[in-house]
Amino acid sequence: MLFGNYAGMRSQSVSAITNYATILQIIFNISPIFFKKTCIFALQIAIYTMLQRIQTIYMLAVAIMAGIFPFWLNLWSDSEGNEIYAWNELMVSAIFYGSAALAVIAITLFKYRKNQFVLNRLNILLNLFLLGFFVYRSLNLSGETSVSEKGIGMLIPVFSIVFLVLANRAIKKDEDLVKSVDRLR
Repeated sequence: MLFGNYAGMRSQSVSAITNYATILQIIFNISPIFFKKTCIFALQIAIYTMLQRIQTIYMLAVAIMAGIFPFWLNLWSDSEGNEIYAWNELMVSAIFYGSAALAVIAITLFKYRKNQFVLNRLNILLNLFLLGFFVYRSLNLSGETSVSEKGIGMLIPVFSIVFLVLANRAIKKDEDLVKSVDRLR
């Protein structure tokens, strides 16, 4: 069935094919490989339009900060001088991965702005819980003669919360714009 159009086109003379549009149409009708390539190209255009939105950039920053940075940046150093990273603490690691997963899921829900807004709020609560744990942990770290240090990784939830709030403001702005356009109809 794929090559059914080709049988009819083959009967045409070569001199009748004068413009490039006809040649491309013959190629697309003949080859399913070209059809797959055009579908992949259309999918890339849809992803590009999704990434143009500023809230997607904010949520992508949260996903990178929560999914990668805690495993590179130390959270704190104990009294013996050992640096503690996210993989040393199971609960902290799980919360960081949960935050990154919520951000990625929210990015994929770009057509459902209300669900995206709710997921970002849940992610803010998760980061507030993590920030509270870090504050509690930093207040309980010993400050004796061998001074323990707080790491830069403790600030990741703060930056994540800021980016999630900015993303929610942009989502709210889009939702208000859609409502105002619907009101004009």
